[in-house]
Amino acid sequence: MNKYTVQVASEQHFDLAESICHEMAESAKARGTGIAKRTPEYLQEKMSEGKAIIATDDVDGSFVGFCYIETWQHGKFVANSGLIVKPSYRQYGVAKAVKMKAFELSRSRYPDAKIIGITTSLAVMKINSDLGYEPTTFAELPVDDNFWKGCESCVNFDILTRTERKICLCTGMIYDPENPDKKTTEEKDEKWLFLKNIADFTRLKKFKEKLLLPFTKKAK
Repeated sequence: MNKYTVQVASEQHFDLAESICHEMAESAKARGTGIAKRTPEYLQEKMSEGKAIIATDDVDGSFVGFCYIETWQHGKFVANSGLIVKPSYRQYGVAKAVKMKAFELSRSRYPDAKIIGITTSLAVMKINSDLGYEPTTFAELPVDDNFWKGCESCVNFDILTRTERKICLCTGMIYDPENPDKKTTEEKDEKWLFLKNIADFTRLKKFKEKLLLPFTKKAK
């Protein structure tokens, strides 16, 4: 594996937008879970605004990892969305490095905002937890329709609609700057211990899917 550089994306990375979008789509197919689709133009817009983080290969300059920032309700909420890492670079800490950079950028540009996220990924949940995020209900997430519009291209969107945005296969997470996590590393690790056990997490996911099965059947 070549070395890589993590930085705030800019216009010089426009030519990588298409390959990033392609990798997002392929990743969603491989996992069999939903993901909000984004166009190359949308990612380029984020790059030009200085609201995206990219990791690039130091040798050939190719895309290695990516994430972007979105805001809602006049900057009250911020999300680090669209995290993706090229398969050949997974398990090398790229996702964590990109997320940490995006988190730092969010705190710098929007110091008073609550940083939120919704995900089905165990790895992302653990990274978020290490950054100080806490699990939260969907009721604590933005009421802005534009926030939920990002879920429309997800295969599970019908479940979200039928439950009136109360529950879906994703887990909601939030970092509140007014109530920063004061727990010790040991306490945080204990709280998230069940997520470290893949078998336990799989059972939890299956339970959630079973709970939402009636909504899935109605969608077919």
